[in-house]
Amino acid sequence: AAAAVGLHIDVHEFPEGTKTAADAAAAIGCEVAAIVKSLVFTVDGEPVVAFVPGDRRLETTALAEVAGGGKVRRADLDTVREATGYAAGGTPPFGHADSLRIFADEALRRHDPVWAAAGTPTTVFPISLADLERVASPTWAELSRP
Repeated sequence: AAAAVGLHIDVHEFPEGTKTAADAAAAIGCEVAAIVKSLVFTVDGEPVVAFVPGDRRLETTALAEVAGGGKVRRADLDTVREATGYAAGGTPPFGHADSLRIFADEALRRHDPVWAAAGTPTTVFPISLADLERVASPTWAELSRP
């Protein structure tokens, strides 16, 4: 998926796992805030992805507002895999099975580069904010709280 968008990524594998932001930060040796969580939610039944820093929590009301919807729910594991092609905990920020709307929290701009899942719960890669913007084309908004 990276090559298809002209991006070379340096995948790092951590057999002990990088499923949570805290796990990933500990394995990498970076701040939890430098981890991009690619969270899949549904907004009025439509799967969407929200990029949120590892040290923050998504505000579902903010996601609903920016997505122009009402009812927001965390996607179940089957929905995550069907919409993205990946399991929860390993969902990368691009290369999804379906064309999904993507939203990014402004708090991600505190770090550059940031680290994202590379398709499995044991792999991650660094990506600059400019490249993240280019390959994922997210809508930026204030989506989180500490």
